[in-house]
Amino acid sequence: MAVKEVLMLGNPALREKSKPVKEFTQEIFDIANELKATLKDLQKEKGLGRALAAPQIGYQKKIIYANLSDEEIVMINPTIIDKSDEMIELWDSCFSFNVDFFVKVKRHRWITVKYLDGNRNQNIRKFSDDLSELFQHEIDHFYGVLATDKMVDKKSIIMRSEWEKLDNDGLGM
Repeated sequence: MAVKEVLMLGNPALREKSKPVKEFTQEIFDIANELKATLKDLQKEKGLGRALAAPQIGYQKKIIYANLSDEEIVMINPTIIDKSDEMIELWDSCFSFNVDFFVKVKRHRWITVKYLDGNRNQNIRKFSDDLSELFQHEIDHFYGVLATDKMVDKKSIIMRSEWEKLDNDGLGM
């Protein structure tokens, strides 16, 4: 499993639209493994972060790898099939920002996502609060949308060093 370089804010490839996975070739499994290796390396280096999307490491494919405290999730072709009307505001950052800053975003309190896992099984799962935000963020990468596009206003940006001083409730990254 190779650790890949994460594309940074300003790289035009982050604004491209991704293609759905049509066949489970070895390339798809290789991308999932590269996402896993890269995320685990970033978590060690940066001390935070829970997921990466394939476009962030240069693949325009709809694949996400998440390493949560209690489980690992591979999502292939995830689609939000339902969402709450209720919205929440929280701080969000991105490895494509080198997690140097956070932006306040507005997201749906919960979402229901349909996806294939790494074993080609179809899953339908509901995610709430910070996990809802996390997967909305990752799915946005497939459409060239970044957290900076979702800022609630021009003043809703904070450097990581200042964010760390806040009384954080675990929401965001």
